[in-house]
Amino acid sequence: MKIHFFKYQGAGNDFILIDNRDQSFKYTGNNTVLQLCNRRFGIGADGLMLLQNHEDYDFEMLYFNADGNLGSMCGNGGRCIVAFAKHLGIIDTETNFLAVDGPHYAKISEKGDWVDLQMIDIDHIGNDGTAYVLNTGSPHYVQQVSRLEALDVYKEGKAIRNNSTYKAEGINVNFVEDQGDHLFVRTFERGVEDETYACGTGVTAVALSMAQHKHQQGHIKTPVKVLGGDLRIEFDYDGTQFRNVFLCGPAAQVFQGDTEV
Repeated sequence: MKIHFFKYQGAGNDFILIDNRDQSFKYTGNNTVLQLCNRRFGIGADGLMLLQNHEDYDFEMLYFNADGNLGSMCGNGGRCIVAFAKHLGIIDTETNFLAVDGPHYAKISEKGDWVDLQMIDIDHIGNDGTAYVLNTGSPHYVQQVSRLEALDVYKEGKAIRNNSTYKAEGINVNFVEDQGDHLFVRTFERGVEDETYACGTGVTAVALSMAQHKHQQGHIKTPVKVLGGDLRIEFDYDGTQFRNVFLCGPAAQVFQGDTEV
């Protein structure tokens, strides 16, 4: 079966997107998605998304990790699918759509290249030793480090993701270095099983964890640098609960084409 696909990226986090409103793409198991996401034998991506109709929302987002499994929420993927929906003419500058972790509101620039995506509210951040553990739509482990640029993120992240605590369900491992006017973040992602250039739910988890760590309160804007560029997290924090959490950053179409599946 031939399908038409689009390739998008948000701060270097790249995705295959398929307009599946006609239900022409049938998920038949991990191998199809795994092949499409393979960077040597397929299109190549951190994940694949289907944009589907939903009677109560502008659209539904169905996300698959690069390993072919259905994934939890993907923040940069969410921003990219909003840009895709605008490209398709489904939305204009605002949208309400459904993802695996529930409804999401987003707004997009007139040019369609910048998306502010509302994430879920957070009521609790746990601890694992000196690290923070929380779920921002996907589960995250946040560890502060120094000299992050030189850290072997693949080795260290893989070890944490596969330790006895997290191996069964998996966890995304984020390393953060506070550089004063911004946070520098690198992430090892489960499902990709490698470091990615950005992770939207990951930088969100880091920004919230660091706000709690530094005892910040009020309306907070946190600039974040990742390997693929710049993102910004905005939220309200009263010392207990995180509300009005937004992941803000670029989203761009890279190319489109046809392939056989």
